[in-house]
Amino acid sequence: MEAAATLIAKHTLMIFGVIILAGMACGLLSKKLRVPDVALLLIAGMLLGPAGLGLVTITTDSALNQLILIFGASYILFDGGASLRLSVLKQTWITLSLISTLGVVITGAVTAFTAHHLLALDWPVACLLGAVIASTDPATLVPVFRQVKIRERVAQTVMSESAFNDATGAILTFVLLDLVSGQAEFHLLPAFGTLLWQAAAGVAAGAVLGYLAAMGIAHARFKFLAEYAPVVTLVAVIGAYLGADGLAASGFMAVFVFGIMLGNKDVFGFEQEAGEAQQLEEFILTTAFVMRVFIFILLGSQVDLALMQAYGLPAVGVVLVFMLVARPLTVLLCAAPDRRAKWSWQELLFMCWTRETGVIPGALAGMLVGLNITGAKVIASVTFVAILATILIQATTTQWLAKKLGLLVEA
Repeated sequence: MEAAATLIAKHTLMIFGVIILAGMACGLLSKKLRVPDVALLLIAGMLLGPAGLGLVTITTDSALNQLILIFGASYILFDGGASLRLSVLKQTWITLSLISTLGVVITGAVTAFTAHHLLALDWPVACLLGAVIASTDPATLVPVFRQVKIRERVAQTVMSESAFNDATGAILTFVLLDLVSGQAEFHLLPAFGTLLWQAAAGVAAGAVLGYLAAMGIAHARFKFLAEYAPVVTLVAVIGAYLGADGLAASGFMAVFVFGIMLGNKDVFGFEQEAGEAQQLEEFILTTAFVMRVFIFILLGSQVDLALMQAYGLPAVGVVLVFMLVARPLTVLLCAAPDRRAKWSWQELLFMCWTRETGVIPGALAGMLVGLNITGAKVIASVTFVAILATILIQATTTQWLAKKLGLLVEA
């Protein structure tokens, strides 16, 4: 008779196999349908979860679930940072700075106000909901803009925003988490100081580790880790997250900045050979895809359908305000005044519509459910609606809108 630990290991291995197979199928289908794979992964998770076929049964409060969410979110943020090009900052840094910081607060505040009234949530829980879904998603936007070729500075700005505001949204979420869990009273100045410390220390930790990693894999003389570059990303992402977390800083900000440093290593005088660079890029893309598969199938499998039905119409109302009011208001207040960038109204309108919600909000919602935070299931349900709505409606109409606005360019 097999030991209980062996049976659990085999069952977990079976679940992993099912998730990976489903992820591959969703990836192939997404290419056929020309839609981001995140929505298909969510639907697959619902079909495979306890409410469906019962093949994926990892509970939200398990250590395995939290491990997947934390590492998966960290690696995807690292990938988002690596896709950021510093050259974009020269022209659009004012817009990026405002929309990735103040913009997250504006979006979160409008969403919180709406959730408080439509869902009758207490203000702390409503604010936490706003913070969770306030950021956009590089894991969705980057593939979209690889398929839809639009004006470079617009695409780079939107992708850069999505990479940076994930970290901002994550920091804001955890600053509010203590308030919701009853561990602290809210005071504006201390909360702002905490936010600054988490961001600054996270940036410092990620910058140092990113520079050392870039030197180790691409320095002309000291690249002793060149052949282990893919492994370096795994170890460094874990080290950046845990190192910053040990400093009471943002682990998410650290892994994001680490990605920026590694993705822009040429700026610091480090260059990889063509074959090594391609190998590293392929490894990062593949690993980020695997993490995306696990996070979204797990999130889909853990959706409470009864709760979705109970909060269906109010949740849809919150998401509609989120898409049609909060996002345009954020863009107009943060991008329109930027005289340096000189955005045209066509570019502004495109940015108003392009704000897919995805991996990091999904991971944050999953973490809150796993921690049994008050209102976490409602937050997860609204997040699920936001992810589906923004991806199925906004992502699939990106090319059409870009063409109407004259922003498409020749491939």
